[in-house]
Amino acid sequence: MRLFLLTALTMVAFAANSVLNKLGVSRGGMEPLDFAMLRLWSGALMLLLLVWVRRNRAPETGSLIGTASLLVYMLGFSLAYVTLEAGVGALILFGVVQITMFAAAVVNGERIPALRYIGCGIAFSGLAALLWPVGGAAPDVWGAILMAAAGVGWGVYTLVGRGAAAPLLRTERNFRYAALLMVAIAVVIGLPMGTPLGYMAAVASGAVTSALGYALWYRVLPQLLTTIAATAQLTVPVIALAGGIAFLGEALTLRFALASVLVLGGVALALRPTR
Repeated sequence: MRLFLLTALTMVAFAANSVLNKLGVSRGGMEPLDFAMLRLWSGALMLLLLVWVRRNRAPETGSLIGTASLLVYMLGFSLAYVTLEAGVGALILFGVVQITMFAAAVVNGERIPALRYIGCGIAFSGLAALLWPVGGAAPDVWGAILMAAAGVGWGVYTLVGRGAAAPLLRTERNFRYAALLMVAIAVVIGLPMGTPLGYMAAVASGAVTSALGYALWYRVLPQLLTTIAATAQLTVPVIALAGGIAFLGEALTLRFALASVLVLGGVALALRPTR
C-alpha cells in the first residue's frame, strides 16, 4: 500500500507539472523555453538546499546519461509545444515513453504477462480518444519529432533512475549539471521573461513538482518492474486534465469522463497481479 501511495503521489506531481506549464505559458506570458529554463534552475536550487540540509555524504554521483536525457526531455517537451496542440503532444510523449520502456524491459528479459500488454493497449486507446483533436489537422512534423525525442529522453531518464543508490543525491546531480548547461543557453537567448504569474508557476514547477517529484520517482523506481512504471504513467494526462478542470476552469466533458474510465480501467487491468 505504501508503494502504491508513493507512486500515485509521484503521478500527481508529474500531472501538476503539466498544469503549471500550461498556466505559466498560456496565462503567465512566458515562452516555453524560458519556462523550462526557470523550472530547471529552481529545481536545481531546491535539490541543492535539500542535500545541504540533510548533509548527505553518500557516494552517489550524477549520471552523464541521466543529465543528457533530462535535458533532452525538458528541451524537447518545451520546444515541441510551440507548434503542437497540448493533447497531441501528450499522446506522442506517453506513447514513445511506453515504447521505450517496454522495449528496455524485453531486452533485459523481464517477463511481461499478456494481460499487461492488453491493459496498456486499452489505456493508451483511452488516451487517444481523450487527447486527439476531433477533425484536427495532422500534427506538425518537427513538433512531433521533438516530442518523440522528449519521450525517449524521459524513458531513458526513468530507466537510469532504477540504479540510483541515493535517489535525492542522484537527482540533485542531474539537475545541477543540466542547469549549468542551461546557463549557456541563457547567454545566447537571454534570461527568462514573463509576468509574476509565469515566474511563480515556473518556480513552483521546478522547486516542488519537478525537484521533489523526480527525487521521489527515483526512490520508488527500484521497487517497480519497468513495465509497471511505464504503465502507471499513462494516468498522468488524465490527472493533468482533471487538474485543469479543478484549477484552471476548463470544461468537464462527457468525452473526458468516458475516456478516463477507459484509461484507468486499462491501467488497473495491466497492474492486476498474475499468478
